[in-house]
Order: sequence, then structure tokens, then C-alpha cells
Amino acid sequence: MHFVFMGVSGSGKTTVAEVVAERLNLPFAEADHFHPQANIAKMSSGVALTDDDRRPWLESLAAWIGEHEARGQATIMACSALKRAYRDILRQGAPDVRFVHLAGSVELIAQRLRSRTDHFMPGGLLESQAATLEPLAPDEDGVTLDLAAPIETSVAEGVRVVSQALDLRDPAGS
Repeated sequence: MHFVFMGVSGSGKTTVAEVVAERLNLPFAEADHFHPQANIAKMSSGVALTDDDRRPWLESLAAWIGEHEARGQATIMACSALKRAYRDILRQGAPDVRFVHLAGSVELIAQRLRSRTDHFMPGGLLESQAATLEPLAPDEDGVTLDLAAPIETSVAEGVRVVSQALDLRDPAGS
């Protein structure tokens, strides 16, 4: 079982997912580390990526999921996964990929982005990401968390969601 913490840049997906993975001792991937240099340069200059730009990146993320699936390892990933089509590519990596969407107001996210200095994604692309975002559809396996909650609350909820799902899959909890 694989869990993708999703949302626009600044939603807290990496912060929450990384702590959840650490607490549950699961492999973690930050999707931004999979971007080719051309994508990083494009975003750094304030230009939004196209679907063609994203496809090889998403395929490499699905491959990472698939590698862990082949080893029988559950994983956690932080990835924007803004469109259903992107999530569909990620689902190609394994039969059971679930999403945890950190969702909230654009105003709150913009405020967070203004205070962030350690990321290549400029705050100016938030509007583009928000316009692109397709929330989870009712037939997609996942949950939505309110990003306005304190980080520790989101982490606790993420741990609960992942633990519960893994317990449902493996009653022994291993």
C-alpha cells in the first residue's frame, strides 16, 4: 500500500508526509527530488510546467512506487498530484495507491509561501497550481485533511489514516 500526500506548493504535504513516514518507519520520497533540472529551471523562473513536462517526472515517481511494491514495502510520498490524470499515472506503479490531500484556502497557502525561502517554487505559481488542482473525486481512494490545522494535528491524522489502512490490509499490523 502506498500513500501520496498531495496538494499545491506550500500546503504542508512534505512536512506532514515526512514526519508520518518517520513515525511509521516507512520509506519516504519527496517528489520534487525527482524533477529533471529542466523542470526545476522552468519553475524557478516562474513558468508553470505543462503536462508534457510532468509526464516523465510522474512516470519516474510511479516507477519508485513500483520498485517498493515489488519488495513488499508500503511507502509514503509527498507529491503535488494536482490532476486526476497525474494521480492515474502514479497509480500505475502499484495496485493500491491512496491519497491524502492537504487542502485549504489559497490565502493561507500564499502566506506560508511568502515566509518560505528554501524551495525553488516561487509563490507566483500558486494561482496556476490552484487553478490546475482537481480535488479527489468520490471514486478515488483517499482522504482530505484541512491544512489550516496545526501541523502536529495533521501529522497525527496522517499517522492514523496510514496506520488504519495498513492494519486493514494486514490485521497483524506488520
